[in-house]
Amino acid sequence: MLRGVLFDLDDALVDQRTAADAAVLGWAAGHGVTDPQVSERWASVSETHFARYQQREITFTEQRRAQVREFLALTVTDDEADALFAGYLSRYRAGWATFDDAVPALRRARAAGLRVAVFTNGDEEHQRLKLHQVGLAEEIDLLVASSMLPAGKPDPRAFAGALAIVGLAAGEVLMVGDSLPKDVRGALDVGISAVLLDRYDAHPDVEVPRIHGLHELSLAGRPEAPAGAGGRRRAGPPRR
Repeated sequence: MLRGVLFDLDDALVDQRTAADAAVLGWAAGHGVTDPQVSERWASVSETHFARYQQREITFTEQRRAQVREFLALTVTDDEADALFAGYLSRYRAGWATFDDAVPALRRARAAGLRVAVFTNGDEEHQRLKLHQVGLAEEIDLLVASSMLPAGKPDPRAFAGALAIVGLAAGEVLMVGDSLPKDVRGALDVGISAVLLDRYDAHPDVEVPRIHGLHELSLAGRPEAPAGAGGRRRAGPPRR
């Protein structure tokens, strides 16, 4: 019986990608970086070092410093790296916004009597700030951030920790997220039902339950088969 839903946050409920793209363009230009692939390069650098943080090789702050040093090809002190990242971060925060279907989906889940949690790979303080800024804090029951756990998704320890925090068993929970390996396959590997939120139709042939928007999400129980095509907010490749 379905008793709870775990929603990923970035690029599932919050349009993180648009905020990051806009932020890095202005920030990088201010540091003399005008590469036409600047957004893609920043995303790649960010993903590399964020993955190291998720495996606890480095801290959350250290992964930010590593991003700056690699992206700008600079040898700087920690304080200098922090100051540089702060310039990006202020632009990034200014761009945070929810997808139009986020609040209705969260309210629908709670109205159905389900426990609703955001389960995100990230720092608790940072993600809680994001939830409050975009108006989602009051729309959920719990926040589970990977900084609260031994590792991030898709590590089985992350899912085990999330289940312990929400107080539900694997068979009672549905995971909804935009990352096929982290959210969906990670959940399925530990016996949690999962739905891929494929807003940009990046995985048309994947053999997992799939939706293109949260308005398509069924809360009747466990998903049975991949969903068909549906409306999308905008085209483009996925990014995490």
